[in-house]
Amino acid sequence: MNIKEVAKRARVSTATVSRTINNSEKVKPGTAARVRKAIEELNFYPNTHARTLVSGRSRMLGLIISDITNPFFPELVKSFEDQAVQGGQEVIIGNTDYNPKRMAGCIRRMVERKVDGVAIMTSEADPALFTELTRRNIPTVFMDTGKPGPHSANIRIDYAQGIQEALDHLFSLKHRRIAFITGPMDLESVKIRRAAFVSGLKSHGISERPLIEKGDHRIEGGAIAMKNLLALPLPPTAVITSNDLTAIGALATIHEAGLKVPEDISLVGFDDISFAHLTQPPLTTVILSRTQLAVTAFAALEALIRKEEGPHVDYTISTHLVLRGSTRAI
Repeated sequence: MNIKEVAKRARVSTATVSRTINNSEKVKPGTAARVRKAIEELNFYPNTHARTLVSGRSRMLGLIISDITNPFFPELVKSFEDQAVQGGQEVIIGNTDYNPKRMAGCIRRMVERKVDGVAIMTSEADPALFTELTRRNIPTVFMDTGKPGPHSANIRIDYAQGIQEALDHLFSLKHRRIAFITGPMDLESVKIRRAAFVSGLKSHGISERPLIEKGDHRIEGGAIAMKNLLALPLPPTAVITSNDLTAIGALATIHEAGLKVPEDISLVGFDDISFAHLTQPPLTTVILSRTQLAVTAFAALEALIRKEEGPHVDYTISTHLVLRGSTRAI
């Protein structure tokens, strides 16, 4: 089966078939419908390489994430891919596992596949790794780490808002000895959350050295960090974590120690992953909408590809506290 047979059945030229396949506005709606009907009837599969040569676009987008095992990211991937499918595009996914070498490999693969643009939804990115993207003027959208320019946009997450709301809530419940479990400290997003926590304590009049334990954004890291906090002479009465997986690990350690949440320790997560409300008790957490993030990233990328936006484009995603059952007054 080839494009000539499709053109013959639709009673159009092969050029019209190519334009229809590439969603050209030059083809009248009625003609395009006739071509698509012929394609369906003949079970014709367009040659994607040929489409790239004709349109100058591969119709492929790159999406780079940090950790496919973290429920936060599959939700983001699904929402981003939903947007792409509606536009007749494919998505190539790269998973860095918080590893700069894997990040470099993901970027190289995107360049080799000649993607139309890349959304880098990680916060461990080293700007030096993006040389290949910027050198080739490949439209790129970053999360937290990028510098807006002629071919790039940055989406900033307002982590500080969510952390401040969490602290305000805990202080309203009379907590004063509040700890924070971070993620890997080489991540820009973790640095921002930690700084917001320290700043928030000071705004509430807490001048003592803050209780901070390092985690790794995984359940195991949260469990270990919580164990260290419980070993302190004066353990915290409340804990805020850098993400929900960390909070789940902390919750397990608290239960293993014979303590209860929230009766003995209040616990707050971050992200509001899909099963945060299924823990026992349901987790009070800060919501960061993956759908909003994905839709914003896709729209920003499309605007760059179509050259609809000028340089220095910046977007912001807000975060807010969601109250459930893991916090209470002391």
